[in-house]
Amino acid sequence: MGAVEIAVIVPCYNEAAAVRKVVTELRDSLPTARIYVYDNNSTDGTGAIAAEAGAIVRRVTRKGKGNVVRRAFADVEADVYVLIDGDDTYDAARAAELVEVLLTGPYDHVVGVRRHSNEAAYRPGHTLGNRMLTGAVGTLFGRDITDMLSGYRAFSRRYVKSFPALSQEFEIETELTIHSLHLRVPVAEVEVGYKERPEGGESKLRTYRDGVRILRWILHLARLERPTLFHGVLAVVSGLLALVLGVPVVLEYLDTGLVPRFPTAILASSIGLIAILLVVLGYLLDAIGRNRQEAARLSYLKHPAPTQLLEPMERMPDEFRTVG
Repeated sequence: MGAVEIAVIVPCYNEAAAVRKVVTELRDSLPTARIYVYDNNSTDGTGAIAAEAGAIVRRVTRKGKGNVVRRAFADVEADVYVLIDGDDTYDAARAAELVEVLLTGPYDHVVGVRRHSNEAAYRPGHTLGNRMLTGAVGTLFGRDITDMLSGYRAFSRRYVKSFPALSQEFEIETELTIHSLHLRVPVAEVEVGYKERPEGGESKLRTYRDGVRILRWILHLARLERPTLFHGVLAVVSGLLALVLGVPVVLEYLDTGLVPRFPTAILASSIGLIAILLVVLGYLLDAIGRNRQEAARLSYLKHPAPTQLLEPMERMPDEFRTVG
């Protein structure tokens, strides 16, 4: 892979206990890669330790993993990008395998699907939440993804340079996944080891807070990317409410010729009009969304495909799976 420019991006916040090991393993796996450690306001000397280990250290003052990835994708130029957390929970030694799968596909996005050996690494509540959120995204956007929230991925240049990076915190993995579904780019999955943090490391995840933020981001993207479905559901709910309120008034009018409940009649009519407007709005936003999709696709196509620079592997790993 000497002819391929590879950049490894390692977002870090107070990872002094783990970052040296992560950088060392990445260097052993990808000797020619440039390893960028993005220090997100650490207070424990993470940046200095990463620099001693041979990484290029950059600082991002705006808190949040999404802000770090946004800055890194804008600043770093490479043929292939690898994204991995700096907490030593992922098997950094597998980085070369992800890059090899990306190039031999060629694919634009390779996801490291987490496989853990003990409950301390990945608690049952997190597993259930990941499955529910991943299933919701698959249902809304029409693709079978195994581990939407994985932080270990490899990307082609054209994927990275067409990615808007709008999220600010841990929603970034959701946005990365939905971007690949939105553009319908070829995606592959590779199983990677996932273990508990080293002693002295502290998880930055907050189960309920981050879960709610991710769910809100999914709904936000559904409104943008599937406006007909989103507004259609709201229109159906509004229409049913209008019927519940309006049918008794209509039946009473047919029976007596009188409309004694004018406020209810006006309310039912107003809600019915809102339902009609929601349907019209959904179709208008869908037309606008198609223009956005075309613009995103053209931005993606401006960059060359991942070059076939590697000899085909004699045997793909057993855990390798093509998603689309």
